Amino acid sequence: MEMFPVTTFAGRTVAVLGLAKSGTSTLRALRAGGARVLAWDDAPPKRAMAEAEGASIADFYSMDWRNVAALVPSPGVPLHAPMPHEAVLLARAAGCEVVGDMELFARQQRATAPLTRIAAITGTNGKSTTTAMLAYVLRACGCEAIEGGNLGTPVLDLPKLGDGGTYVLELSSYQIDLTRTFAADVAVLLNITPDHIDRHGSMSGYVAAKERLFLQQRPDQVAVVAVDDDESRAMYERIHAVRGKKAIPVSIEKGLGRGVFVQNFALWDARFGPKNFVADLRKARLIGVHNWQNIAVAYTAAVELGCDAKVAAQALLTFPGLPHRIEDVGTIDGVRFVNDSKATNADAAARALACFGHVYWIAGGRPKEGGIESLKRYDSHIRRSFLIGEAAAAFGATIDSWHPGRQGHEHRYDLCGALQQAVSDAFAAARGDDKAVVLLSPACASFDQFSNFEERGNAFRQLVADLKATEGAT
Repeated sequence: MEMFPVTTFAGRTVAVLGLAKSGTSTLRALRAGGARVLAWDDAPPKRAMAEAEGASIADFYSMDWRNVAALVPSPGVPLHAPMPHEAVLLARAAGCEVVGDMELFARQQRATAPLTRIAAITGTNGKSTTTAMLAYVLRACGCEAIEGGNLGTPVLDLPKLGDGGTYVLELSSYQIDLTRTFAADVAVLLNITPDHIDRHGSMSGYVAAKERLFLQQRPDQVAVVAVDDDESRAMYERIHAVRGKKAIPVSIEKGLGRGVFVQNFALWDARFGPKNFVADLRKARLIGVHNWQNIAVAYTAAVELGCDAKVAAQALLTFPGLPHRIEDVGTIDGVRFVNDSKATNADAAARALACFGHVYWIAGGRPKEGGIESLKRYDSHIRRSFLIGEAAAAFGATIDSWHPGRQGHEHRYDLCGALQQAVSDAFAAARGDDKAVVLLSPACASFDQFSNFEERGNAFRQLVADLKATEGAT
């Protein structure tokens, strides 16, 4: 397996807490770099796996932390709210630093690979698509580039790149929270809407975690910030006050005197003076206004990393997208099926609902704060809803509230419970509507019925394939 050995802790003891994907990646990289690794996970099978990898299993709740150089928790381990993990408290009390795999990567980069570059993408929605898109564009422009981090491959499992190569990394707020010196050559913020409040304690705590990505940059590094929501716009103003022209605004809602923006379905570049036409976004393979933002920031980051603007623009139009993000999975008897399982909150679901006019909407799962109140504006797009999981009854009550005092209103919903029933019922209801789209865009986490959004999306894709096998497809 490819690996990025971490030598900056050679000869010292490092504790790794949480042995899922990023945790096991971290312990392998530390051991390859000469560190003594102590590992713990509350699940016995994962501890056994770590032992097989050569780590020493230690009880983090009773061991002596005084000789441990660092604790590396998995991103899912609580640092702040509702209460820090007990091991985090013990490590801090002993003066042991608490950092994540992104911080280990950053230190190793500075020590051994100064001629490679880092592009970092964060935001509430759109991170994965933009990360993959930017790497795709860089490769199309002849640059060596690889994507990873919160998307796909953990950062310490990425291979070493040659001089001039670019690591394009997706960072969640959890991962940024575990950095101290991570500094990206180009850092991107897409948007900020309420999310992970339980982990950060408040909206201000969530915003502060995102902003750390930019505060840690050096003066010569570039910040690309989309400015179409209040929190992101305020963050841009703070960054611009310190960084000046190294802070570049991006908008899909208004023209900018300086920056990159979308107007009249076209992408325009006004970074250095009067606006220049870049691309007709109606020709892009990705659909949806929300993807204009992804395209605009990926273009900006690519040219700041040295890409030719025309070559970058052409590559952006051909990017095919990622699975589970408004993914077309087939048409059966005139009914189109779209997998948007990655839409785990209302804001993400809104982006999909905005794309279609005759939606047979499959929604529900484990609800996020705020529910679907904000989706009322898309009521006219929805022909019928098919509600699943823990949120089904609450979502039904919200939908009822959109039509107070009306009986037999056009929009109705079914409480389906499971995804299989929802797909079957949605297909039956949609037949005969020549513009019908059965859209899985749950506006919820998947954890009540599935282990992650990928498993949920794959289940939807398989159910559609089963329908194709029995009904015939185009």
